[in-house]
Amino acid sequence: MHTIILQFFRGITGILFVFSGFVKLVDPQGSAYKFEEYFGGDVLNLEGLIPFALPFSIVLILTELILGIALLLGYRTKTTLWCLFGITTLFLCLTGYSAIFDKVTDCGCFGDAIKLTAWETFYKNIIFLMLIVWMMIKHDQIKPLFSKNITQPILIASVFSSLYVIYHVLTYLPLIDFRPYAIGKNIRAGMVYQEDGEIPPVHDFYLESETDDLTDVILDAPKAILMVANHLEHVDGEAWKELIKLSNKATDKGYLVYLLSSSSTALVSKTKEENTLPFDVLFCDGTTLKTMIRANPGILGLHQGTVVFKENWKNIKEIKW
Repeated sequence: MHTIILQFFRGITGILFVFSGFVKLVDPQGSAYKFEEYFGGDVLNLEGLIPFALPFSIVLILTELILGIALLLGYRTKTTLWCLFGITTLFLCLTGYSAIFDKVTDCGCFGDAIKLTAWETFYKNIIFLMLIVWMMIKHDQIKPLFSKNITQPILIASVFSSLYVIYHVLTYLPLIDFRPYAIGKNIRAGMVYQEDGEIPPVHDFYLESETDDLTDVILDAPKAILMVANHLEHVDGEAWKELIKLSNKATDKGYLVYLLSSSSTALVSKTKEENTLPFDVLFCDGTTLKTMIRANPGILGLHQGTVVFKENWKNIKEIKW
């Protein structure tokens, strides 16, 4: 009976880590943003690590995936369990700190797929830490499913396939979009407060020119294109050429076309002048823009507030009008 329970807990723990790694794998930039939040001055005050947020994200993704797969396969069980113990203890301390001092409301442990509060994640980590410790004590009863000649190639293939997926989604867009701005989602519907008073998935969404709030105008428009460039200073000349072509084509087809950014007014003016941009630039909250699309710049097509397409500027020719 104890052996059955041990194998059950082994399966649950392994699947949890594989799932946690997978939902981050399809959107590594989202995990990088969460690291930036933790490294911020009002949380861990490690702002010097912010430029390394993406590498940290990639390492975490690979670690969770490989450890989860290794546990399921029974590969080097003792070493795997010690590694799981270490990473779980680390995040137990981190989420405990976040929960006690109310620093980070969403831990990001399951990306945007499942939202957990810091306290929920803290209790989850306690439970799994207990399971890991119990498996460490009983590790000699966890037998490998296959020989090393089979298991090692599986793990190596998992690493390289994960790296390819990471490269692909960083070059284009996440393979699976769990956010409220995914294709098919209506932005206005996402702004509605529920009866329980919980903050809606779409908040801090406002599109402002220097004089007007154009949020309703754009969300009511039958055809609108929003080009998102959160950081104008990171947009290269080739991207501007493609966006200008897109803008001219879209305008001819009757689309409202705007560029969204959180950059300063001075940088906006400088960018418009240097690149002779034929479209207006609207201000939007930086965090909202990061949530809308994982590209700088990226493009969203809207039909009365419903997202009908999303593309990285590098894939601009794939837009279907």
